Amino acid sequence: MGQTDYVIGIDCSTTATKAVVWDREGNAVAEGRASLTLSVPRPDWGEQDAEEWWRSTVVALRRAARAVDARKIGAVGITHQRESFVCLDSEDRPIRPAILWLDSRARDEVERFGSEEVHRITGKPPNPTPGFYKLLWLREHEPDALERTARMVEVHAFLVHRLTGHWRTSWASADPLGLVNMQTFDWSEELLDTVGLNREQMCEIRPPGEVIGELRDDVAKEIGLPAGLPIVSGAGDGQAAGLGANITGPGRAYLNLGTAVVSGTYNEHYSWGSEYRVLSGPIPRTYTLETLLAAGTDTVSWFVEKFAGIPADELRVGLSAEQILEAAAAQVGPGSSGLLAVPYWNNASTPYWDLTARGVMLGWTKAHGKAHVYRAILEGIAFEQRLMTEAAETDLERPIEHILALGGGSRSPLWCQILADVLRRPVSVTKEVESTCLGAGMLAAAASGMHDGIREAAAAMSGTSARFEPDEKRTARYHRLYTDVYKEIYPHLAPLFPALANALKEGKA
Repeated sequence: MGQTDYVIGIDCSTTATKAVVWDREGNAVAEGRASLTLSVPRPDWGEQDAEEWWRSTVVALRRAARAVDARKIGAVGITHQRESFVCLDSEDRPIRPAILWLDSRARDEVERFGSEEVHRITGKPPNPTPGFYKLLWLREHEPDALERTARMVEVHAFLVHRLTGHWRTSWASADPLGLVNMQTFDWSEELLDTVGLNREQMCEIRPPGEVIGELRDDVAKEIGLPAGLPIVSGAGDGQAAGLGANITGPGRAYLNLGTAVVSGTYNEHYSWGSEYRVLSGPIPRTYTLETLLAAGTDTVSWFVEKFAGIPADELRVGLSAEQILEAAAAQVGPGSSGLLAVPYWNNASTPYWDLTARGVMLGWTKAHGKAHVYRAILEGIAFEQRLMTEAAETDLERPIEHILALGGGSRSPLWCQILADVLRRPVSVTKEVESTCLGAGMLAAAASGMHDGIREAAAAMSGTSARFEPDEKRTARYHRLYTDVYKEIYPHLAPLFPALANALKEGKA
């Protein structure tokens, strides 16, 4: 093995696999990408061919590796879409398409099996996202698939096996499935028995940031990397993003402004509640307390595509429709002239966990236009994040004093300033847009000896590009809108959401 100058972070997400080569300062020196196909065979379903996880990883790694001296790469770390899993037969072949995190077919199983005890063991409030409920759906609707299952694996375990030949995984990758006891960091025999699986069908479970195997000779030749290269156990994409933002101690939280809005913070002690979901932290035997809003930049894109009607190409001003709307929304004062948006375009997650909840616009008048609606959506997501942050903070050992924003939405100065004003805390933007993949690289850097430990790697390889401070005048206006109006909207409308759902069902009949 030559000099270790680089590590690789793999991020096998829902739509693409990325492989990024990082140097010891956290600079991306090479990158490879390959897209993934999402299948929606029925409403509320989300599936993929698990073999695509591997094919896309091979392509991404090959493209990244050929851009640098591969002999100077010290290790490979992995992050991935969480909760997604596949059932394999005795020949290690997928029995059926993989079921993804965004699949919500198991709503009835949540109602029947989502108990306080399951919540206590897993740290996950009852909702259709964890694999636990989808496995129960398989047990009832496709029992043959479970009977033929020799092994059930998440994305990380699938890739580790293809890379190394070992059936091993990280507990920070496995626990989002909802089958891990969060106090022991081991498979829960009780929950495995409930879904009809046993320990022999699961992978060996290891801490994150540990060398979990070595790159097989045949794979190394196919990709163009050295045989025997250490493969390092990783963490789910949310936890990896937090590590990439250097959330390695209390008092700081990451805020991923992506398709969904996910925020997480560091904790050393286990607690559980409806205000957050608990995940294994990327630093072994720590915890990430996470809030979730299912509709983030997806809501912004929805408005731009369906209603805004901004012909950006025709205007030829070198700006996207979002940038044009942002410039217009910046001229609208805080509160969008009395227009409030509640961003439950899909459902309400933390802290309400209401699958019937839907989006609301409150305060319409003839004075409102596109800029008001655009700003109201940005503000609504900020108000909702304040609701979730303050609820989750009650179980933290130290209040959140600083927010680190990442993801596509963090590149909006207007939105970052709104967040700082609404949340009443500084918001800094991570310098690296691929913070999730960087987190995987940090774990590899620590395991390879490039840095002395995970915290040291995170400190050395992360950074920020901008900082937004709360403005006293705007903060006061937002505080009144939040306390007097916004936080009261859902409690008053909550009984109407299931009534609406029932009325629509009756209408179909």
